[in-house]
Amino acid sequence: MMLGEGRSLIRQRNAIEERAVELLGNRADYQLLRTIPGIGPINALTILAETGDLRRFHHHRQFLKFCGMDLATVQSGMFRGRSKISKYGNARLRRTLWLAGQTAVLQNANSFRDKFERYIAKDRQNPDLRRKAYTAIAAKMARTIHAVIKSGEPYRPFFEGTSPGGRTPLCRAVEAASCPRRQCSGLSLGI
Repeated sequence: MMLGEGRSLIRQRNAIEERAVELLGNRADYQLLRTIPGIGPINALTILAETGDLRRFHHHRQFLKFCGMDLATVQSGMFRGRSKISKYGNARLRRTLWLAGQTAVLQNANSFRDKFERYIAKDRQNPDLRRKAYTAIAAKMARTIHAVIKSGEPYRPFFEGTSPGGRTPLCRAVEAASCPRRQCSGLSLGI
């Protein structure tokens, strides 16, 4: 009985995926979202359905706030609590980002997995640290989605000129106008 129910759910999921590809397959935003690791047809459909036009968010912080992934600190008088995600945004979108992040971490050679590995390097078995790492990955997923849609460029696993675990030179991390390559001093950022 349980196997039959599981197979039925798989058939339903496959039907939803086929319908998503059929309806959205020729939309540019859908195709761009599908280039991001961890985002399949159902996640892309959910993101587009829950957000509408992502270009309306002028900055990624606005999109993070819409998702409920922005940081909030409880304060009262002299008391200042810990900063944590607000969860005031769209719960379905937040869950989709969380699931997409978990899927991306399981895939080979992408910036999500690299960030996750760096985050949990201190104590790989600590469940609290792993939960925080997944939250950070979900926020990175939201920022990546916003950047990919706003720029109209497909996702690149790593920034040009870097390798997994490598560092990004400062002159490549900022605008070319503010730091031309000939003036690069060799400083680097750990992005």
